[in-house]
Amino acid sequence: MKKRKLISQYHPILYFLAIWTRRIKRRLEWLLDNKKYANNKRLDHKLEFRIKKHQSVLLKKLGENNEQLQLNKVTNLKIAAAKISGIIIKPGETFSYCKLVGLPTKAKGYLMGMELSFGEAKAGIGGGICQISNLIHWLVIHSALTVTERHHHSFDPFPDDGRVLPFGSGATVFYNYLDYQFTNNTEHTFQINLWFSDKCLEGELRIDAPLNYAYHIIEKEHQFLRKDGQFFRKNEIWRDKLLKFEGGRIVSTELIMKNFARVTYTPDRYLEED
Repeated sequence: MKKRKLISQYHPILYFLAIWTRRIKRRLEWLLDNKKYANNKRLDHKLEFRIKKHQSVLLKKLGENNEQLQLNKVTNLKIAAAKISGIIIKPGETFSYCKLVGLPTKAKGYLMGMELSFGEAKAGIGGGICQISNLIHWLVIHSALTVTERHHHSFDPFPDDGRVLPFGSGATVFYNYLDYQFTNNTEHTFQINLWFSDKCLEGELRIDAPLNYAYHIIEKEHQFLRKDGQFFRKNEIWRDKLLKFEGGRIVSTELIMKNFARVTYTPDRYLEED
């Protein structure tokens, strides 16, 4: 069955109006929602204790035609990372990716990079900066911070190429109505730091005091499916809370994400679904 188009897909003007309507709505929310947004950065000082560190590869093998877009993505990531790195999230504060990074534009130095839209990968200004929100989300779910807004892509465009994290564990952003937000409902202060090595975007989540617990992320029920001639991918992501000084004893387990997305390639193995 052919998927029905959204109204905004019929004409560029309709798409433009839909985007800006949503952006205006979000700006009004920022003014009226009574949240205290994190905006204090400490570039000269890191909080003492690290909760989690992670790195993600900058350049992936996506075909020769995408080589320049991949290189441009690195430029985009460095501009966006500079807006976030060092950010302090105090008790009661909310982290907003879009509010900190702002709208990616040519005037700010952003280049054409690859972005995902309406079921396909295409070039767009600032494309690729979701790699930062993906990394930050992975750090955050290893902590007691509360994710309050997260979006994920409705399709999976590329086969796994050295994937380290579970499928669907990221967080996509599109200024400003698809935001990534989390709130610090704890008594502790947190900090996000980002930096670049030769091949990777690197990041860490730090805290102002040692904790006697940690979190472990587990993927369950991963499958590829084919239904009505289309491929889909699904999984569940669970989190264990461990007591560090009691041999890693698990004190709680929770389901934190359930993913189901269309796949635009043919997987090696899949199940047929009636």
